[in-house]
Amino acid sequence: MATLAWLPLTFAVWYFAAPALLWPAKLLAQWASAAGFADLVRGVEQQGAIVTFVTSLRPGDASAQAGTISVDVNALLYSFGLPMFAALTLAAREPRWPRRLLVGYAALLPFTAFGLLADFLKNVAISAGPLVASQTGLVAWQREAIAFSYQFGALILPTVAPAAAWVLLHREFLERMRGRPDN
Repeated sequence: MATLAWLPLTFAVWYFAAPALLWPAKLLAQWASAAGFADLVRGVEQQGAIVTFVTSLRPGDASAQAGTISVDVNALLYSFGLPMFAALTLAAREPRWPRRLLVGYAALLPFTAFGLLADFLKNVAISAGPLVASQTGLVAWQREAIAFSYQFGALILPTVAPAAAWVLLHREFLERMRGRPDN
């Protein structure tokens, strides 16, 4: 019941503080794209909760079209587990709860960045169509891996990672709960 009481507040903080809360995830996605996809990504920008990947890809035939493609990704889609993690942490009323919040938040950032990058790659390698996808140089098995990564990053990680982080950070609490006699 306490978790439900905390959830509206943690949701509101997450939603309105998203630009600041998601900035480190944007930095991680920027670093990963520079390390792994420097030929595709010219820059990564953030406006509010939207992370924009600026690419070197052209909208059509690379020789005939001017301009480049940019891909907007809503970072809220990959961080929606943060308010639940925070609500569960606050409801547990454990000592050192600010530390647990900070450690959990830091642990969840790579998962958010993974979702951002997977969404970007799905857009340029699959959703954008054959003229754009052909410019990426990705082969069939790489596009399949991108599709799996996108599904994993969008459907599994945003819900499972916060729950796993909370369990790992609150083992003592769970052990005490398990030790209670049933009523």
